[in-house]
Amino acid sequence: MVCIQYYSSPCGELILASTGDNLCLCDWSGMPCAERNMRRLGRYMQADFSIAPSSVLQETKRQLDDYFAGKRKVFDIPLHPVGTDFQLRVWNALLDIPYGETRSYMEIAQGIGNPKGVRAVAQAIGANGIGILIPCHRVIGTNRSLTGFTGGLERKEFLLELERIT
Repeated sequence: MVCIQYYSSPCGELILASTGDNLCLCDWSGMPCAERNMRRLGRYMQADFSIAPSSVLQETKRQLDDYFAGKRKVFDIPLHPVGTDFQLRVWNALLDIPYGETRSYMEIAQGIGNPKGVRAVAQAIGANGIGILIPCHRVIGTNRSLTGFTGGLERKEFLLELERIT
């Protein structure tokens, strides 16, 4: 059973999902990326989805409230990302980007030992189903431009501004 709840953030509604005591989804509700990530969860976990409360979803909402209020820089929610081994390596690299900092797609590719895999890294980042907590919004173009964000560039800009990144 995968429990689902919705969260109204200052930059749009998020869909949250948990399995057991772990968060497995934090994505932009109504966006194609969320639909893809839900299908992937269903395939990998072979679980049914139900709109239901869970303690991890309640704690996630509380920590997101703190984040959006500028009171939280690090999340301590247990995560259960669902993806390929390569995607998991990329997402783990994202967890190492500190609040208020950015990395380029190239830096992520180099950091995981695949310097020629920039496009594959970008695709893996685009498939991240636990946005904000696995901070894909902190990844920018090599020329420091805001590029590619499944929630839309205006949301990426909002999150970076929230973290006071220029």
